[in-house]
Amino acid sequence: MNHKIIGRHLNRTRSHYKLMLRNMCNSLIKYEKIKTTLQKAKELRRVIEKIINISKKNCLHNKRIIFSKIRNMENTKKTINVFGKYFSNINGGYTKIIKYYKFRNGDNANMVYIIINIKK
Repeated sequence: MNHKIIGRHLNRTRSHYKLMLRNMCNSLIKYEKIKTTLQKAKELRRVIEKIINISKKNCLHNKRIIFSKIRNMENTKKTINVFGKYFSNINGGYTKIIKYYKFRNGDNANMVYIIINIKK
């Protein structure tokens, strides 16, 4: 029985899966918009929304938690200073997945943009 099995495996080993999501989190925080497949974007949303939710409270403990997840000090500071302040009064819905309506040439995968829903 497959009880308490959460998420997609994306046909990768666990270590490759964690590193891929960490790299995608860093890219999304740095550029605030990335283009990826639909399945990867849905998995990335689970991770990045938790990170942004932690960043709403600016304290040393939360900075260390975020740094342990994304392993990049510049992105940790940006998450705390920019996203944490912007989303401090908003409960959820920090990211948006927008369909690209073109498929990837090699394997015909659905392509989407995932963006951090911040107004500039």
